[in-house]
Amino acid sequence: MEHPSAVAAALAEVGPRLKRLRTERGVTLTALAEATGISKSTLSRLESGERRPGLELLLPISQAHQVPLDELVGAPEVGDPRVRLTPKHVNGNVVLPLTRQPGPLQAFKMVLPATRAAPEPCTHEGYEWIYVLSGRLRLILADHDLVLDPGEVAEFDTRLPHWFGSTGQGPVEILSLLGRQGERMHVRARPRPRDKPAH
Repeated sequence: MEHPSAVAAALAEVGPRLKRLRTERGVTLTALAEATGISKSTLSRLESGERRPGLELLLPISQAHQVPLDELVGAPEVGDPRVRLTPKHVNGNVVLPLTRQPGPLQAFKMVLPATRAAPEPCTHEGYEWIYVLSGRLRLILADHDLVLDPGEVAEFDTRLPHWFGSTGQGPVEILSLLGRQGERMHVRARPRPRDKPAH
């Protein structure tokens, strides 16, 4: 989050930037007022910094000058958006945290080995959403025993006894979102069809 002083400094630069843009293009305050529908006095106060720049003023000005809004406010250039992932090994699983900041919703990519096949149900506060990227995921949730294939999704209240891992046929790669209790995120998985009892 930007520091308040940085925001104030950015806003203070808007007026001089507007005046420079207008004078460079040889546009008078009168002509800009006619083009935008904003009074000449308001435009003058905006350029001198006496009037706080709001969207209702900046949008018509950006349209009149045919420049992007972020050019008027001097938005910072976007830096490299790539997240440098550092895998962690947790109980034999490879876990890559995808969210860098603490918060109510955390995202992970996990690779569960084929050896993670012995159910050990647990409970904790929260709500979990799981998307299977590859492999087959076995999910035990209370009295449900499900198998999810690639592209399938499950969501559940983590206060219920639950466990997930491999079916034993190979590793499983998943995306996991863990949120605070009550934050439902997606659709439920469909139960695995039960084998019909032999007659």
